[in-house]
Amino acid sequence: MSFEEHIAAGPLWVQIWVGIMTVVNLSAIVFVWKDVRPRWVLAALLPNAIFMQYLFSVFGYTRILGLSHVIFWTPLLIYLLRNRRPEDHQTWTGRYLYTVMIVNGISLLFDYSDVLRHLLGDGAL
Repeated sequence: MSFEEHIAAGPLWVQIWVGIMTVVNLSAIVFVWKDVRPRWVLAALLPNAIFMQYLFSVFGYTRILGLSHVIFWTPLLIYLLRNRRPEDHQTWTGRYLYTVMIVNGISLLFDYSDVLRHLLGDGAL
């Protein structure tokens, strides 16, 4: 099965969550002309997608796929947290970036757990 077929065959909540992450991260396109920070969201998204497909080709649909988010979203989240601005809560771009931080932060909780579980021998999803 392809990566997408694995997602589609999984639980509904995983399908919804993957959809939310995709929409939130790709929405950076709307804000790239107003602020440099959404450009970094896109800059993390592309290599993340490529590396995740590579991991899938090597390991299949296993918990190690979370490593891609760990590698690319951890620095992104740190960057976004360090570069918050006082006016962010008042602008659409700022609200968008807070949404990215929340969504990717929640994802990272799962991802760090999955990578650790993979390293401890529980790689199956």
